[in-house]
Amino acid sequence: MRIGSAKQTYADDTALFDSRTQLAWVAVGGCALLAFPFLVDDYWLYLACLVAINVASTTGLNILTGYTGLVSLGQAAFMGMGGYTVAILQIRYGTPMLLNLLAGGVVAMVAGVLVGLPSLRVKGLYLAIATIAAGVIAHFVFSHFTVLTGGSAGLSLPPGRLFGIDLDTSFRLYWVIVPIMLLGLLGTANLFRTRIGRAFIAIRDRDISAAVLGIPLLPYKLLSFAISSFYAGVAGGLFAYFFRAITPESFPLLMSVFFLAAVIVGGMGTVLGSVLGAVFMTLVPELLKLIVGWLPLGDSATLILSPVRTIVFGAFIVLFLIFEPLGLAEMWRRTRRLFHLWPFRT
Repeated sequence: MRIGSAKQTYADDTALFDSRTQLAWVAVGGCALLAFPFLVDDYWLYLACLVAINVASTTGLNILTGYTGLVSLGQAAFMGMGGYTVAILQIRYGTPMLLNLLAGGVVAMVAGVLVGLPSLRVKGLYLAIATIAAGVIAHFVFSHFTVLTGGSAGLSLPPGRLFGIDLDTSFRLYWVIVPIMLLGLLGTANLFRTRIGRAFIAIRDRDISAAVLGIPLLPYKLLSFAISSFYAGVAGGLFAYFFRAITPESFPLLMSVFFLAAVIVGGMGTVLGSVLGAVFMTLVPELLKLIVGWLPLGDSATLILSPVRTIVFGAFIVLFLIFEPLGLAEMWRRTRRLFHLWPFRT
């Protein structure tokens, strides 16, 4: 089917890829991901794994905020629940890595459902405050339930093992983290081709109208919280395996702001936006490190970097909301349309 032509059937309208060109680009991207770890050094492998973890968590938050319209500042707390679950299971019981990740996602999912209970009565700013409260409670548990969490000292865990191989390097972890991230993206893309995903969108666009049409608001909102938190829990488990140490300070409120910024900058309500936003917001701090490193600041460079990063995150949120509320995904779509029409554009 040609780009821009009318879609003749429902199957065409719900297809995951609407052209052979898209399939070709997906194949090229897959080959690039396969070749990437063999072509770069450890620093870029570290960044690639970190980006993949952030993409997974951003995708979960986009399901909740971008597609369902429920603002959350508790994503870091759900990641922490998944990370601590994985660390406890790995240290105490030595259970398989994939089972630990699944358990981390389930624990975070249950917590997400509990946090989502007020969502029928409150929304917008009030719901965001409720999720902040959940993050504060989670931080208190991580800090004071020392029997399991190790308190402020946190937990150090051995490397994960898969098929008898110790995943103790970024190169080896890459082959676990990136495929899980891709499965999450594929699952999200397919979710919004289903009745459930369309119900989420209806609630976002007009929840009262959705209720009039027969969509039960609370079950679907709780389901959105559950799916989003599951993604965050799995991402938190990957975070624990990647850094092999977690503390209560590993999951601060600033991390939740980071993921919300990634959703807004990338584009709310789009899978592509989750990817672009997470990549962009992960690379910005690295760019700031380079800029601060070039300045003659000496030992004070590290002290300056943290507040500057917070200011930059806030600035990106404000600028994109004002000048490009649809985010980087819309900029990419406009660029594609420009090349589709060239050289006949006016």
